[in-house]
Amino acid sequence: MTRAKVWAARRGLRGWGGVTGMAVACAVTASLTLLPLAHGDGTFGGQTTGQGVTSAVPAKAEACTDPEASLLPSTADGPAIEKIRARGKLIAGVDQNSFRWGYRDPESDALEGFDIDLVRAIAKDILGDPDAVIFRAIPTNQRITALEHDKVDVVVRTMTINCKRLEQVSFSTAYFQAGQQVLAPKESRITGYDKSLAGKRVCTAEGSTAFEALEKQSYGAVFEDEHDGTERDRDQLTVPNQLDCLVRLQLGEVDAVVTDNALAAGQAAQDPAVELKGDKPFTTEYYGVAAKLGADDLVARVNQVLVDYRRGGADSPWMRSYQNWLAAGLPGIKGPPAPKYRSN
Repeated sequence: MTRAKVWAARRGLRGWGGVTGMAVACAVTASLTLLPLAHGDGTFGGQTTGQGVTSAVPAKAEACTDPEASLLPSTADGPAIEKIRARGKLIAGVDQNSFRWGYRDPESDALEGFDIDLVRAIAKDILGDPDAVIFRAIPTNQRITALEHDKVDVVVRTMTINCKRLEQVSFSTAYFQAGQQVLAPKESRITGYDKSLAGKRVCTAEGSTAFEALEKQSYGAVFEDEHDGTERDRDQLTVPNQLDCLVRLQLGEVDAVVTDNALAAGQAAQDPAVELKGDKPFTTEYYGVAAKLGADDLVARVNQVLVDYRRGGADSPWMRSYQNWLAAGLPGIKGPPAPKYRSN
């Protein structure tokens, strides 16, 4: 499909207004521009938290008790850093459909957002050039696979740090605090993550912490496809990309979405007919930069980048990026979460 046809599709969609058209067309565009992971490199053109005191947490091999505790910051080179330098490009797995986090501007076709700013900071530190990046757009359910198969060096894609994922990938210290929340039409009688979800069709992304939350407590919601994980899976309730949930919500195919409030705020900004339900998130989660398991030199280097990224208070690179991209939808945040480091 040509760009002209995509824009024509945007103009032709009706029902929830022009914003709906843009969201659906965005999903169409994603299907055209997602880089297949098996081929080549490719190039793609209570929320308030504050600065805290850095803490060191003892590492315990027998149990994951504090997943946000990462390696100490370092500027030392190692095999992962040397590989990036030899290539001359940082390959970053990102989203291109999450408004204000990682999305493609429809006019300039450039990738922009809070996560994209952080990727460029990492590239500048390692390679001396914020533009020395190959952006690889990856679905939510392929973030870990992309790292395991060396398709990307890092994933910077609103990825929650948790113990289960630490068995498969390594994480930097936390760079953002978020939490799960319900997104639904404003006129919906759904009031939040509670009994009002009973019998409702709820959409989540495959491999997401939102899906894991519903597995633990669904309040009677319908959230799994009948043939989930098989060739007959319709990807109706559990979808590869989180934005697909918004499209299904707009088309009336689901009643609500459970996702990170940080992402949901961006979606509510895209479509004034939907809103966050409930007074606050029902979980507390932290985003980290993910790298391949064992890429300790790269993780330590990203942690050093984050030290510099946080530095400067209200004028820090982190705060400037927050004000630019997120403050309108997630107001009141005073700074990034304080880093935690393992003591050994």
